[in-house]
Amino acid sequence: MSNLYNVSASPHVRSKDSTKTIMRDVVIALLPACLAGIWVFKIEALLVLLTTSVTCLLTEYIYERLMKRRITTGDYSALVTGLLLGMNLPPSIPLWIAVLGSVFAILVVKQLFGGLGQNFMNPALGARCFLMISFTGRMTSFTLDGVSSATPLAIIKNAGGSASVVDTLSENGTSLLNMFLGNIGGTIGETSALAILIGAAYLFLRKIISWEIPVCYIAVFSVFMLVFGGHGFDPIYLAAELCGGGLLLGAFFMATDYVTSPITKNGKIIFGVCLGILTGIFRVYGGSAEGVSYAIIFCNLLVPLIEKVTIPKPFGYVKEKKEN
Repeated sequence: MSNLYNVSASPHVRSKDSTKTIMRDVVIALLPACLAGIWVFKIEALLVLLTTSVTCLLTEYIYERLMKRRITTGDYSALVTGLLLGMNLPPSIPLWIAVLGSVFAILVVKQLFGGLGQNFMNPALGARCFLMISFTGRMTSFTLDGVSSATPLAIIKNAGGSASVVDTLSENGTSLLNMFLGNIGGTIGETSALAILIGAAYLFLRKIISWEIPVCYIAVFSVFMLVFGGHGFDPIYLAAELCGGGLLLGAFFMATDYVTSPITKNGKIIFGVCLGILTGIFRVYGGSAEGVSYAIIFCNLLVPLIEKVTIPKPFGYVKEKKEN
């Protein structure tokens, strides 16, 4: 007599990971960069991070309470958005602007599109771009030890391709080592490349992110900057472009967002390549020395198209022939 197999309804793939455990690991991975920002910018950075985190949590709770939805503040997704937004803000930003950005991130970008899993762009980056458009002066005013100064990337861009990167940084009181460790002006979470890499290593060890998006992003961006950056094949210039600004934070923590990035391996590779090219275009030919936020948001809009062309066909699928 043959064995009888009972097959239950899908899904059949099970995992110990949940939204809560994944977001908890992301929070842990963000802590080194947060602590580095607080170490460099002191109490101002701490207040901004607390403001964005608490406001995001409160906005999500109040909205879901009013709409009689299941309360999801316990899954840490709102906390991740708050931390990422705070890390993308300058430490001298007025706290009321930080509150406004947090409400925009949760209410407009996330909840009005259906909540977690339904938003078409990264909420923290959407809020940052909203604030950049609305309060450009405030969002581009950076201080270090109470002194306003341009970011190293802006200094290098303004100096032009003929100037030595080492000399340019030295004349402005900084160095490549400072850019790597984080003792430079900029947004709270973007200054310390070392702290970001520590957090990224944790995400890889926990298998929260895969290599395709960040590696392809950084590799293609590096090639683009060496070819079109105007400094030739200068490794010091490339290192400065990698350590400065939001490239590393964006590559490891925001471009890899599960909701707004492709799910297939080929899709992730295409996504990373597009990010590298767009970020390079924005940095070299744009008016700003940055461009990571706009590149990621633009590529978020391409995700449905990327997935359409990279989703594997079902086994046995035969394309229908058109009738003459």
